[in-house]
Amino acid sequence: MSEINVLILSAGRRVELTNCFKAARDRLGIEGKVVASDCSDLAPALYFADAYVIVPRISAEQKYVDAIISACKKYAISLIVPTIDTELLLLAEHKKEIEEATGAKLLVSDLPVIRICRNKINTQRFFEENDFLVPHLYIEKELANGDYQFPLFIKPLDGSSSINAYKVETEEELRTYLDLIDMPMVQAYMEGTEYTIDCFLDFDGNLISLVPRIRIATRSGEIAKGRIVRDDEIESDVRLLMECLGAIGHITVQCRKTKRGVEYIEINPRFGGGAPMSIAAGADSCENLYRLLMGEKLSFRDDWRDNITFLRFDASIMLDEEGRPIK
Repeated sequence: MSEINVLILSAGRRVELTNCFKAARDRLGIEGKVVASDCSDLAPALYFADAYVIVPRISAEQKYVDAIISACKKYAISLIVPTIDTELLLLAEHKKEIEEATGAKLLVSDLPVIRICRNKINTQRFFEENDFLVPHLYIEKELANGDYQFPLFIKPLDGSSSINAYKVETEEELRTYLDLIDMPMVQAYMEGTEYTIDCFLDFDGNLISLVPRIRIATRSGEIAKGRIVRDDEIESDVRLLMECLGAIGHITVQCRKTKRGVEYIEINPRFGGGAPMSIAAGADSCENLYRLLMGEKLSFRDDWRDNITFLRFDASIMLDEEGRPIK
């Protein structure tokens, strides 16, 4: 492959991830562009890519898919990288169409995997059926009869980015949130340290890396401060989880270590916002993807650096009167 061009979808604020792909490309001496797409020309990451395209909103469905195909043909894209939850189901449904039309690899797991991860009832059922610990999910009858104990945790069935996700400590709060949230699910609240685990699997679902990090602080559902740590219990359990799930690409798992053990919160089958932390620690999913596209066979590696802390912060980019970045 003489040139490898990567298309990052819904680029938004994913400046770190865009730069990670560019750094991996340059480090490997690969020719090619990192292209970003978004529905808004005010998405910061667009101006850090080598080129960008504006596409319709995901809600436009077929128009969105057609725009991706068009961008892939224009830039001879080799790899398409989704970054947000709301596009995953649509992309999985059109995966064959997109790949056949463009010749590019679409980094999204097969539809059954996405259906498990995008619907939290399906996720809960998957955990339970495969003997992974998960907090108790209260059914309507239990909620109606008062068969629960505080604290509880409530969130939308198909939510993302911790939007409308709350710890509930009183009856008044519970009733308020049940009225507020569309399609709510109520679970027992987990007391314990929260972890995010970045996993990377090749296109055949073989595990290549697995990196846990403690979520020290979050903002709008995304990690703001985190620490990379080795944890044998979590690493062993998540390895089994990946074997059961059958996903590909970069996968983000959230869990807590509680008195019961490793209890799972959710699985996000995409690059999470904090993925650049694991990449910087040495588990470089971007480099892995380039190597796979060049035909290399990868094996599991755990030589990443632990006990390092990341403090994330905002930065700005300035555009001139015609919308061009000012250096």
